[in-house]
Amino acid sequence: MASNNSPEIAHEFFPSFPMFRVYKDGRVERLRQTETVPPCDNSLTGVRSKDTPVSTLSSARIFLPETADPTAKLPLLIYIHGGAFCIGSPFSPTYHNYLTSLVDKTNVIAVSVEYRKAPEYNLPIAYDDAWTAVKWVASHAKRDGPEPWLNDRADFERVFLAGDSAGANIAHNMIIKASTATADELMGLEFVGLLLLNPYFMGHERDKLIEFIFPTSSGSNDPRLNPGCAMDELAAGLVCKRVLVCVSEKDFLRERGVAYHETVKKSGWDGEMEMLEIQGEGHVFFLSEPDSENAVDLMNRVSSFLNR
Repeated sequence: MASNNSPEIAHEFFPSFPMFRVYKDGRVERLRQTETVPPCDNSLTGVRSKDTPVSTLSSARIFLPETADPTAKLPLLIYIHGGAFCIGSPFSPTYHNYLTSLVDKTNVIAVSVEYRKAPEYNLPIAYDDAWTAVKWVASHAKRDGPEPWLNDRADFERVFLAGDSAGANIAHNMIIKASTATADELMGLEFVGLLLLNPYFMGHERDKLIEFIFPTSSGSNDPRLNPGCAMDELAAGLVCKRVLVCVSEKDFLRERGVAYHETVKKSGWDGEMEMLEIQGEGHVFFLSEPDSENAVDLMNRVSSFLNR
């Protein structure tokens, strides 16, 4: 019980690690801080990175590989980080290092998207910020956008969306939103593939965190959280040619990723659907153990998907 001098706690969220608590006076206390690192030119890989504003409210970190031909057009990857919609950043050491390695291995140019986090900014704001970033990327398709690396090096006919955990959920929703976008919004951007790494989707059980950070949602009846509840929309909305879902045997979200794979197959979507299961690993293991044998194997599989 709180003492007379201590503020009363209304909510605490410790899904798999301490995340945040909310007091009855409305104050939010974050229990896990996000470390950040600056962009850099990586001397080991030759990968360069820089930060850029996407809007007045969001930003991104761009990664450019070293290539034999400095004018070659490269596949474009829009990457959305995970963190339960509440934590994480493209500027954290974890995601900076992962994107540096991914870009070095796959020879793509990557835009790692920042978005505003719950509970200070509840869903659907993360979806809105990610869509703003997609449109910002599309503004370069005529080679006259604000970011020279995209104007000069990106192949806008080979665009991929990707993410891990909650970021994979957001990436899926960006593909669905693209299906109803106007020509002016996407400027001819062509989505080739969708890569979902240990994706977060809802099942039929309650999710107290989602109920708190997405109060306007109907939960498992919301196709943004549970694509299986809108099968027709799913078949028409996946405006890409290929989807790769990667699940891990010991991941608490494994069954949700498998269910997504099966749902897309049953939806009538006519693209190429693949699922890869990594044995013996847990949730987003490739971020915490990037040099492990399974993480290296997964990176090779991702490289194949992005370069086929």
